[in-house]
Amino acid sequence: MENIINILKSGGTIVYPTDTIWGIGCDATNTDAIKKIYDIKHRDPHKSMIILVESERRLQELVDVPELVWNMIDLSEKPITFIYDHPRGLPPGLLAEDGSIGIRLVKNDFCKKLISKLNRPLVSTSANLSGCKSPLKFADIDPNILKKVNYVVDEFHDIVSKYSGSSVIKIGQDNRIKIIRA
Repeated sequence: MENIINILKSGGTIVYPTDTIWGIGCDATNTDAIKKIYDIKHRDPHKSMIILVESERRLQELVDVPELVWNMIDLSEKPITFIYDHPRGLPPGLLAEDGSIGIRLVKNDFCKKLISKLNRPLVSTSANLSGCKSPLKFADIDPNILKKVNYVVDEFHDIVSKYSGSSVIKIGQDNRIKIIRA
C-alpha cells in the first residue's frame, strides 16, 4: 500500500479494483496525472471522469450533499455515482464542461483504505481504451493499458465484478433526479 501511495503522490497512475469494475486512477488533485489518464485511454479530454471518496466527511468537503443523496446511498445495494454541481478544490480539467463532477462514496474496503491513506480523492475511470468494453475482471484489461500505467495492483485478480459500472444519477438544485445510467 505504501508503494501505491508514493506513486500516486508523485503524479503516477495505477490500475486497481474498485467497488464496480477495474479502474485507472490517480490523485484527483494532480492535473498532470489526470492528463496522463486521458492519454492512456485515448479519451476525449472534454469527457469528464469521476472521482471516488472514502468518507462522508471528504464528500462534504468537496460538495454540498442533499439529504436525498444520503438516503439513496444508504438504501442502494449497487454503487451510485452522483453528479454534483459546484465542487470545491478540484482542478478544472477534471470537471465536465458544465462545471459538475461525478463522485462515488465507496463501500469497498480496499478503495477506502487507498483513498484514506492518499488523503485525497481518487480519479476512477474504467481500465479500458476509450470506446472499448469495461473490464469486469483483471484478465479483461488490455495489456497496453497495463504497460502504460505506473503500477498495477497485484491483488484481487481472480474476482469478477457483479456490476458493469455504477448507476449514475444527477440531482439538480431543486432535488429533481435525472438517471444518466441505471
